[in-house]
Amino acid sequence: RRQKKTASHAVTELENTKDYSQAGRPLFCPSHPTEELRLFCEQCDQPVCRNCVVDRHRQHPYDFTGNAIHRHGDALRELLQRTQQHMVTLEGVLSQIDDMGSAIRSRADAVATEICLFATGYVKAIEEHRDRLLKQLEDLKVQKENLLLLQKAQLQQLLLDMRTGMEFTERLLTSGSDLEILITKGVVGNRLAKLNSVAYNTQPSVDDGIQFCPQERAGQCCGYEVFGVILNKVVDPARCTLHGEGLHSACQNKLTGFTLLCNDATGEQIGRGGEVVKVTITHKDKRDCTVMPTVCDNGDGTYYISYSPEEPGLYAVCVYVKGQHVQGSPFTLMVKNKFREHQGVFHCCTFCSSGGQKTARCACGGTMPGGYQGCGHGHKGHPGCHHWSCCGQVKESSECLGGPASNNSQRSFLRTVTL
Repeated sequence: RRQKKTASHAVTELENTKDYSQAGRPLFCPSHPTEELRLFCEQCDQPVCRNCVVDRHRQHPYDFTGNAIHRHGDALRELLQRTQQHMVTLEGVLSQIDDMGSAIRSRADAVATEICLFATGYVKAIEEHRDRLLKQLEDLKVQKENLLLLQKAQLQQLLLDMRTGMEFTERLLTSGSDLEILITKGVVGNRLAKLNSVAYNTQPSVDDGIQFCPQERAGQCCGYEVFGVILNKVVDPARCTLHGEGLHSACQNKLTGFTLLCNDATGEQIGRGGEVVKVTITHKDKRDCTVMPTVCDNGDGTYYISYSPEEPGLYAVCVYVKGQHVQGSPFTLMVKNKFREHQGVFHCCTFCSSGGQKTARCACGGTMPGGYQGCGHGHKGHPGCHHWSCCGQVKESSECLGGPASNNSQRSFLRTVTL
């Protein structure tokens, strides 16, 4: 009460406020302080007094607060019940989130343990595979060195024998008498001839063809799949060979091709793919006319080169492996004109294929007695085997060489084709 701001406030002892309730006190209108709030405006959704109903809330639906509280109270209680349900749901979700967080942490710890065990085992497998590769490399190195030492010892001995024989022969020719030369020439000549006839390799017996391919599968090691193998074979372009029907001849606008077989320096086939193969096909008369080939790696040391030339004529074909020509490259390719398909029938004779018509003819030129103008079995001009009625070719998978032998027989020929 000594404070200026609270001097006019009502002050009560704390023990006297136990049964004191603000709910029983009347509330007065802010706009009309002398009027008690006893009415409720439904439109404005707020308590009003009598003066408000007459003034600002005229024509607004209203009711006494005692009547309105039942309606609005029920709505609030329904909202309260729904809110309580959401609270229960949220509390359950929060509990699940906490449980899931604990489960995630536990699972992460378990997976971390699995990762560590896997990594430890994998590292061990890789180290064991590394040691195995190094051992294999060392054995291969020792093997190649031993072969080189053996070749070197043999060549050194041969060189020593040749040098000894040559020095002896030179001394004999320069210091020996005529009689001594004639007496020893047979032995010396046989010795030199024998030394000259000894076959020896002019190249080292082995090469440095040792490669490591990290992308190649190396099988299982300690239960883990590992990669990386040592390859002893190296492709020698000079030993690579070409095979196939599309190697030297082809037909216009027809897909064909040939196969490249990659070998090492000893002529043994390379059993893997991955080599850099380049093929160029250029027209010899039309420099701007080229064919774009497709190289298919079969993965076993063979490569299929397919192409479809659009222009006939002679082409120069170059096949490179590692930038070097393979055996037989470059070579010439002959592209023929577009393949002419047969328009006739592949038959035994016109009598059978035409149903016994006398006017039916065949391009083979054969005739039959009795007024038949076409060929027949065992009669004049019959090829003695099946043949095409349009050109007389006896090979079924051949190119048509032309039309019938006579223009006058065109109608009969066409009728034969239809049949």
